[in-house]
Order: sequence, then C-alpha cells, then structure tokens
Amino acid sequence: MTVRWSKALMVLMVGAYALLVGLDNIIDYGVNLAGVERVLSMDTIFPTSRLTWRAITSPIAQNGAYWLIIASELLIGLLCVLGAVRLWIARRGTVKAFQAAKQLAVIGLVFGFTLWFFGFLVIAGEWFLMWQSKEWNVQQSAFRVAVCFALVLIFLNQRDDELG
Repeated sequence: MTVRWSKALMVLMVGAYALLVGLDNIIDYGVNLAGVERVLSMDTIFPTSRLTWRAITSPIAQNGAYWLIIASELLIGLLCVLGAVRLWIARRGTVKAFQAAKQLAVIGLVFGFTLWFFGFLVIAGEWFLMWQSKEWNVQQSAFRVAVCFALVLIFLNQRDDELG
C-alpha cells in the first residue's frame, strides 16, 4: 500500500510542478518569452556559427512557440494530476485495477519528459544552439526536470504486488 500511494504522490508532485510552471508563464508572460525569443532568434550564440539559418525571428512564430510550450505544460500538469487521482482511487484495488489506473499518469509523464528533454534539450539546446548562449542556456534545469519525469515514470511502472 505504501508503494502505491507513494506512486500517486510522486505523480501528483510532478503534475503540480508542470501546472505551476504553465500558470507562472501565463501570469508573468514576458519573463520567459524573452528567453524563447532569444533562443529562437539565435542572436546570443557564437557569432561565427554557420547554423543561424535555423533562426526564427518572427514575433508571431515566437509567441506561438511560447504558447505551445505553455499549453504543453498545462496539459502535462493536468494529465499527471488526474492520473494521480486515479492512482489514489485505485490504490486498494487489484493489481489489474491499479495497472489500468496508471494510463493517464504514464501519458502525462511521457509528455513531460518529451517537453523538457526533446523540446528544451534537443530542439532548443541543439537545433537552436541554446548551449552556446551565456544568458539563455537553460539546459541544466531542463535536464533536471526531464530526469525527474523519467524517474517518476520508471518508479510508477515498477511491478505492483497484490495487496495482502
């Protein structure tokens, strides 16, 4: 039982994190928009880079990308929170019932890993060369968050024994 409720709690915590990040990005819109603009425009990378053709300088596209990030954060948070509720409700049930209750949480966790790993590390970090920026490189924090989502996903998917 302890393992089951701890799984629900951990999913709830990463869901709360994603919701808070999404809400903060709406409430204080301009702060992280500046980072998205700088990363997409590639104007803070090494001046000798031959990859600046990848830059996106359209304010409409930059705001669209930021809204896609925000919508993703909110969706991830909602899926994880609802997934945690389903896990909590199923915590005293059979192995099959608890396994079935994991679906929303797994989807939310995979989406979370996708956003912070693929979105921030692969696309922003490598495609837009964010790693070259002294001011706007958020790879370390994105990696931390991606690892948190991955670890919760791994823990959630560990075998659940029948209750005694």
